Amino acid sequence: MKTNSINWLFIIICVVALFVGCSPKAETDLLECDAATMTQFPYNENGVIVAKHQKITHVVDHPGMVKIETYYVNEGKPITVRAYEMCRTEVEAADSVVWSLQPSSTNGRLDWVLPVTEGFKKENYLGMNNSDYGGGIPMVDLWQRDGGVAIGLIEPVLRMISMPVEWKRYENKVSMSLRYEFEWPVELNTGDTLHTFTAFRYEHEGDYFNALRTFSEVMQSEAGIELPASEPEAFEPVWCAWGYERTFTINEVIGTLDKVAELGFKWVDVDDGFQIAEGDWETNDRFPGGDRDMRRMTDEIHRRGMLAKLWWAPLAADPGTNLLKKHPEMMLLTDEWTPEYISWWDSYYLSPVNPHTTEHTNMLLDRFLNKWNFDGLKIDGQHLNCCEPDYNEHSCLEYAAQSVELLPSYFQNVFEKARAIHPHAVVQICPCGCAMNYYLLPYFNQAVASDPTSSKQVRMKRKAYAAMAPQMAYYGDHVELTDGGTDFASQIGTGAVIGSKFTYPKDNPNVKTSFLLTPEKEALIRHWMRIFKEKNLARGEYLNLYTWGFDYPEAHVIRQNDALYYAFYTDADAFKGQIELRGLEKGKTYTATTYAALEPVSFQVDGNNPVIEADFVGNYLLEVKENN
Repeated sequence: MKTNSINWLFIIICVVALFVGCSPKAETDLLECDAATMTQFPYNENGVIVAKHQKITHVVDHPGMVKIETYYVNEGKPITVRAYEMCRTEVEAADSVVWSLQPSSTNGRLDWVLPVTEGFKKENYLGMNNSDYGGGIPMVDLWQRDGGVAIGLIEPVLRMISMPVEWKRYENKVSMSLRYEFEWPVELNTGDTLHTFTAFRYEHEGDYFNALRTFSEVMQSEAGIELPASEPEAFEPVWCAWGYERTFTINEVIGTLDKVAELGFKWVDVDDGFQIAEGDWETNDRFPGGDRDMRRMTDEIHRRGMLAKLWWAPLAADPGTNLLKKHPEMMLLTDEWTPEYISWWDSYYLSPVNPHTTEHTNMLLDRFLNKWNFDGLKIDGQHLNCCEPDYNEHSCLEYAAQSVELLPSYFQNVFEKARAIHPHAVVQICPCGCAMNYYLLPYFNQAVASDPTSSKQVRMKRKAYAAMAPQMAYYGDHVELTDGGTDFASQIGTGAVIGSKFTYPKDNPNVKTSFLLTPEKEALIRHWMRIFKEKNLARGEYLNLYTWGFDYPEAHVIRQNDALYYAFYTDADAFKGQIELRGLEKGKTYTATTYAALEPVSFQVDGNNPVIEADFVGNYLLEVKENN
């Protein structure tokens, strides 16, 4: 992939934007050493003299990645700085499309992986883009057939940068950069220094998996991020009561449990609808016995050998709740001194680092996990991914935007308290269609497809999480959210945990869509549950052997025990042609089996020429074992 790299600083004096950069050749010369330092004078006119100091360092153990540390010194008269731009990179478009990872969050709930074509433009701001949506991964990536390049930040906390990607019309190149705009203009007096955030640039083979894997490893080594390994229970299949939706009854849930256990599900998720309101997390009038009724439900789950998770939307409190009447000091206040509004829940945002919020949260965790005896938490809501800067004096922040940076500490407390009560607690964070705020990853142990809008989203998110956190369980969410509501193949073939929200023996009369367990659906679940448990791919190792966007059919590979499991997808399209089984060794022969078929078929594969003929619609799953 051919690229040109320029590092820019915007110094705005009145309305004049000044740009400066170094040529690709200059940067290449610098990178011949392990570390190199450069000083330039990007602007020297009419008494304005700004010196740019930049250190570029190879990142140990990660060829192709450099860390970029930059600061500017004003050696002339005072100036005003409103924004700066870093790591501007241009990619020549050899194909009609360049594929990209653009992991920011908006109410569009877009795919994390998008094709970039002529006329494309996306800002990728990591602060709040809509009332409920913000945050993401501080990295963007562009790749073509011959490899890619990623840029991003190596910072210990989320910074509210933009990562714009654009393909201007009538040009044959795609640009991306990192841009930071100050909340208030910065006065840079003579002798003052302006430090930018620490950035990186990474040239890589393959697609976004390789970029995300390297980024996450560097964040762990350079920024002190620690990612947990999942509990064995986090890899077990999930039945969720959401099929009954918000008006579920105790008897509906308990009445389904025998069938849930019979079909092999291990987890029962009690979902939204038990509470009086968001914020008032006591049981509502459908639980006449209050705490006793909730405990009766978890006891019935445990009696059948299953585990129970409780749905919860923390940091949200509805107007008029008892919580806000008693504790208005918990609300996050914007720069206009009004509460931040969460439109999805019709709620106000609680200040995440406010000590009153922490105290209240700890009380709730004791209720959920001790008194009600749940084994884990399903933490839900796109608002969890980010928040507005907090001007509430009770939050005791050094500056308002610190609420964004310290938001993960709220979930750190939840995770640690939950694990203190139940040492093997499974904690899931579902950011509802958002690209996960990377800085939350250390504080849960079950990732989720997070309200996917398609089977393709289930698969692309699985690949992203497998890259960032390879030891973490990934739950494919309810199969009813996949294409056709039955696409277990997109879950199992990629190594996801399977799940369903079926109802039995009848639907809740208030729910418009039926999720009834018909004989046909029961047979389908039994078929895929057997495969899920026999092959155990959710605990396997994801191998990135195919390039997203350029290899067709779309392909995923899991290594488990002594076999490789290939999964090929065309969604609803038919495919007939040759497929290369990458990852096989020359000089060896293998037996391939269509393990998910009702009548499996086996055939031989030669490692010297691992090309097979395939004819399928939708998906094609193969188990490949070396012949002894």
